[in-house]
Amino acid sequence: MRFPSRFASRRGLLLGTAAVSAGALLTGCTSNDPKDKEPAADTRPAADDKPGKQVTIGFAGPQADHGWLNAINDNAKNRAEKYSDVTLEITEGSNDTAQQIGQIETLINKKVDVLVVLPADGKALTQVGLQAMRAGIPVINLDRIFNTPQAYRCWIGGDNYGMGLSAGHYIGEKLKGKSDARVIELAGLDNLELTKQRTQGFDDALKNYPNIKKVARQAADFTVESGQAKMAQLLQAQSKFDALWNHDDDQGVGALRAIEQAGRDDFMMVGGAGALSAFQAIKQGNGVLKATVLYPPTMAASAIDLARALGQSKGVGGLAEYEIPASITLYSAVVDKENVDQYMSTGFR
Repeated sequence: MRFPSRFASRRGLLLGTAAVSAGALLTGCTSNDPKDKEPAADTRPAADDKPGKQVTIGFAGPQADHGWLNAINDNAKNRAEKYSDVTLEITEGSNDTAQQIGQIETLINKKVDVLVVLPADGKALTQVGLQAMRAGIPVINLDRIFNTPQAYRCWIGGDNYGMGLSAGHYIGEKLKGKSDARVIELAGLDNLELTKQRTQGFDDALKNYPNIKKVARQAADFTVESGQAKMAQLLQAQSKFDALWNHDDDQGVGALRAIEQAGRDDFMMVGGAGALSAFQAIKQGNGVLKATVLYPPTMAASAIDLARALGQSKGVGGLAEYEIPASITLYSAVVDKENVDQYMSTGFR
């Protein structure tokens, strides 16, 4: 998922509503003379594009064996290159827990200023997060969360429950005038908590539409091959339905192949994540894919911004606080034909 200026901006992505009332908070005044009033907000400079203190950021993520994960790496690298005061030490990436721990320990031993970590397994890597924090290296925990807040200074990631919620409401609004509407779901890996959260959000949204019933659900595993195989099974089992929600645009490539092979076009499809191929299909508008719900890898670019601010002891533009937030949850926007041009440059391959 690439990012245009509205996503690259810390003000736009992270803090769109943060400063609405910052200047109207407690003023600590002792008289009606404005010169006696203390400022309500942090007067230190926020991190911005102007060069500042040199910061070395260590970046460790899982193996980029998926379009979204590859986009995470690209976003981190491209964002770091924007800053003349940032040096990025990036690891190869691994899905082997022991290997990723070793890579992070190497970054700790190099005494990087800040660590950005997207763990292959948040639970399994919690201890190395704690190790970094105890060594005085603040950690930005990206997306897959560690077991304890003591293992990171700031968490930033997507909203899996909100992703399902957005998909459910979008489909619900499209079908609210249809009696006895039927929907199906092509989920991700069922052993992942994020898959359960996406399904829960979807189910909760559908509760608002009593005319809609979810009649089938099949779990795939976020690959093109699994998407094609599991979608073929769903199509064979369900001769008639009105909408499909697919959790992931990568497996959605396979799902669309199965749909084309079956010659089906009697339903609408909503995807998930924000792949470029999905955006292009939505823009063309001649297939079943009508929308996708974002899970933006631009979070990696924002993690670099946050790490830089930490390394320079600065706050974040748009907030009154002296420090960066402890956690930031990104919004799961729906992209359809009406707004796809706005997001096209963020689409990952």
